[in-house]
Amino acid sequence: MTKNFKLKEFECKCGCDMPLEVYENIIKLASQLQFLRDYTGRPITINSAYRCPEHNEKVGGSKTSQHLLGKAADITIQSLKPAEVFVLIEDLIDMGHMLQGGLGLYDTFVHYDIRKTKARWNG
Repeated sequence: MTKNFKLKEFECKCGCDMPLEVYENIIKLASQLQFLRDYTGRPITINSAYRCPEHNEKVGGSKTSQHLLGKAADITIQSLKPAEVFVLIEDLIDMGHMLQGGLGLYDTFVHYDIRKTKARWNG
């Protein structure tokens, strides 16, 4: 998919097939994460990206989750705390380097999505 990301990293953890219509969103999301990877020079771990409705329900995800559309990823960046990742992505969005979307700060990861409208929260 990109220099540092493989499609497998974005697939649903349950092992189901990703719908074709989700793939275009995954490509856009992967390009944003590749920019972030190149900018930081540090590996990014994708904890969760696309989720099928069944898996999303199993993990307690929102019924309107961007993960269902392949527009979201829960990530960590090597040697950076989630709060640092959150601020970094916010700054890159403000500078026009990354797409506007949702940013959620959690204890162990950051949620980033490409919904086009600004949304911020603490998990």
